[in-house]
Amino acid sequence: MITKMSESKGNVLGFKLIGDVTKEDYKILVLEVQTLVDKEGSISILSDMTQFKWVDIDAWGADFNFSRTYRKKINKMAIIGDKTWEKWLTNLVELFLSIETKFFDPIDIEAAWKWLKE
Repeated sequence: MITKMSESKGNVLGFKLIGDVTKEDYKILVLEVQTLVDKEGSISILSDMTQFKWVDIDAWGADFNFSRTYRKKINKMAIIGDKTWEKWLTNLVELFLSIETKFFDPIDIEAAWKWLKE
């Protein structure tokens, strides 16, 4: 499941990824992102992955399409997590999508919001 975080404000969107993310979840994500991109032009995203398990295989295409469509519209991305592979994901996002990306531990989520708003 993907839910929009209440702290989302201005050109910064936050999402909490919970359990397994499905193709249907990407419809919610795309709607929120497209609406803000239409309004702001470019955005920053916080992804709280502390309760995330995995992306369902049926959602891999939606994930690829999202990255391809919005990578040039995302200025910064903060990834919140507590697992080593999530730190690696941060590096991959920055490398392959050319988005300025930082990893934050869950206790530093306020610093992540602040960084995105700079």
